Amino acid sequence: MAHPVDVHVGKRIRHRRWLAGVTQQQLAEHVGIKFQQIQKYETGANRVSASRLWDIAEALDVDVSFFFEGLEHAQDQEKRANGSRSAPADLLGDKEALDLIRSYYAIPENQRRRLFDLARVLSDVA
Repeated sequence: MAHPVDVHVGKRIRHRRWLAGVTQQQLAEHVGIKFQQIQKYETGANRVSASRLWDIAEALDVDVSFFFEGLEHAQDQEKRANGSRSAPADLLGDKEALDLIRSYYAIPENQRRRLFDLARVLSDVA
């Protein structure tokens, strides 16, 4: 069974890779491994060594700490999960949510702010 930290780090690798528009193959080539190994890292099936995580962070242009951000929050959310209408515990693993985020940031800033305000009002009345 995969350790929750390995799963979290893997999800963060996948999230950053996807946002950067990098394929598993491209990332694997950059760090000198096979793409199947990237798949295993992203699912948490294989643990990422410190040196490999360093290489991946460099390839994806983030600090190594990026992969651990939100770890406590994710664990707390899983503990509190009670079926309420809140965001899924694995928001970064949800393709629809990531598509929405990518689309949101493609909107010009002044319109984006108005859309944000609208979404907030709609969520308050839901």
